[in-house]
Amino acid sequence: MIAPELAIPLALGVPIAGFVAIWLLDKQPNLREAATLVTGGALLALVISVFAAVSGGARPEFTLVEVIDGLPIAFSVEPLGALFALIASGLWLVNSVYSIGYMRGGNEKHQTRFYMSFAVAISAAMGVAFAANLFTLFVFYEVLTLSTFPLVTHKGDANARHGGRVYLGVLMATSIGLLLPAIVWTFVITGTTDFALGGIMADHREAVGPIAGLLLGLYAFGVGKAALMPVHPWLPNAMVAPTPVSAFLHAVAVVKAGVFSILKIAVYIFGVDFLRDTGAATPFMWIAAGSILLASAIAMHKDNLKARLAYSTVSQLSYVTLGAMLATQMGVMGGAMQIAAHALGKITLFMCAGAIYVAHHKTQVSELRGLGRVMPFTFGAFFIGAVSIIGLPPMAGSWPKFFLMLGAADRGELIIIAALMVSSILNIVYLLSIPVQAFLKAKPGAAHDFEGAWYDGPRFDAGVEGPVKPRKPGVAEAPLACLLPIGVTAAGSLILFFFMGALYDFLTPLMGAG
Repeated sequence: MIAPELAIPLALGVPIAGFVAIWLLDKQPNLREAATLVTGGALLALVISVFAAVSGGARPEFTLVEVIDGLPIAFSVEPLGALFALIASGLWLVNSVYSIGYMRGGNEKHQTRFYMSFAVAISAAMGVAFAANLFTLFVFYEVLTLSTFPLVTHKGDANARHGGRVYLGVLMATSIGLLLPAIVWTFVITGTTDFALGGIMADHREAVGPIAGLLLGLYAFGVGKAALMPVHPWLPNAMVAPTPVSAFLHAVAVVKAGVFSILKIAVYIFGVDFLRDTGAATPFMWIAAGSILLASAIAMHKDNLKARLAYSTVSQLSYVTLGAMLATQMGVMGGAMQIAAHALGKITLFMCAGAIYVAHHKTQVSELRGLGRVMPFTFGAFFIGAVSIIGLPPMAGSWPKFFLMLGAADRGELIIIAALMVSSILNIVYLLSIPVQAFLKAKPGAAHDFEGAWYDGPRFDAGVEGPVKPRKPGVAEAPLACLLPIGVTAAGSLILFFFMGALYDFLTPLMGAG
């Protein structure tokens, strides 16, 4: 078995090796896709070895280079980073299988460039997950932004170019204009950017003083990938990308890198006790709660399926930020659990949206009436993913909401508890309405075939007296390579519900226990 200290640089390097292999196999699609899958499998194996070591109490470290004195590019894996790396690498492999079915089923162009960009992006995500300090996190955070830009603009049309400009503009402006000054300011105050249990600000309370809230604000909005309102517009604009990219952005790496960074900064830079005692996090707690409700309200009015899911993501990401800003043990636990539960639920929903497009070229919610009878597997999986996002048992998404409510109760914030409850109700309205109308409502104008696959009423054919007997519902699903990943992630949303206790125990050291 590979030593975890060696597995860290390998986890960064294997996707880059995959990048080279994909490039060299440009003219051989089958081998090119095989290289993608082998890379994904190898990466997941490496991350599992690191995760197992961290679960056993180890904290593997690796230093790549010291750029200047006190600012090394270094890696150190703790429970939160190990969890993020496991989620990202596992779902990247699943998404790679899905991408093959989607890209081939849709006859997409520039597939080699697509897979190459994916490989660089997952390497950057591993760098973010394993970062031992803010400097390292910032370097890989920027690489992640730049490597996903070609994915967002993949289609190359005017909409893609506009979406790409917004994507790159917002994320680069926030990171360079806000996040980088926050990191420099932190280094000036503390003399380090290292992540430390309990937070590095604890020993510099007098130096930080009343500016703690301002510094935290630079981080909260500087980490634009967390999509806290009002720095969220990049996310819905990125929906011009192919659906596998949307799934990657929303569930695998990009937004998860954002909320992971917020949670890690709150725990390891400021420290939960510092945030609670100074009250610095309170304004951002209310901003996160407002983002949850406002984004949900916007999602309700979106007819485009991916746009609705995008604003749902803005809302759900703010649960993680809320957990960090509650500055309680239960709040932090709820935020960390939300990273895992939301990843499984939301990637399921986006892959279902892609399957619907591949099979029937439907993109609007209003076009989905009756389609569940044609795509029962896809809409059944959509229902499971939606129930998890809403937070209903027995799906994984129910536990984060429960712990966030406990965290709010610890602070005596009844309005936050009410906001979480209202959010779940809004989620029901804009998510469950989709499979309900797909399964229970017939498509208007019943006397015709639905995409040649389904017929729900009598019709009159030329030369035939009387109505033709209705055919039994047919099934016209997306390719198997699209359906298998959907089944895996939907099942994962159910299975994780029963293992949240183990995840809680794994994450307990975040609070300095265990």
